[in-house]
Amino acid sequence: MNILYQGIISFFSVVGFSILFNLPRKLIVAASISGMVGWMVYVLLQNQGTNFIIPAFAGSITVGLIGELFAVIKRHPATLFTIPGIIPFVPGYGIYYTMLYIVEKNFEKAMTTGAESLFIAISIACGIVLATSFVRIIRPFVEKIFKVN
Repeated sequence: MNILYQGIISFFSVVGFSILFNLPRKLIVAASISGMVGWMVYVLLQNQGTNFIIPAFAGSITVGLIGELFAVIKRHPATLFTIPGIIPFVPGYGIYYTMLYIVEKNFEKAMTTGAESLFIAISIACGIVLATSFVRIIRPFVEKIFKVN
């Protein structure tokens, strides 16, 4: 599938979740942009043939960095931009299939799928933490660039 098409679809999926999470209207576009760019990074790395952890990690770092940047610019908490932005990365299909395999008593597939889902979730969390930590270091410089007082 075309990366631009997937970017547009991820933009609207983040819009939907932003509305579901009652984000202020003026922040929905910014949160959706962070999710869209993060998903496009995810798809680019996934198309390169890397393993299943690195695309989610890099995409969540991207969402975290953009979310923190929007937090400085718009003077709102970064979680308003990062939480909806990481929604496309959440391994819902893996969790669903893990439960399905457990119900079907196929424990070997359940362990494999469950471990993959867990590793993806951990990589998303680590990416957000890494981006937040990095921005906390450079935040004074970012505020000076955008003249935020």
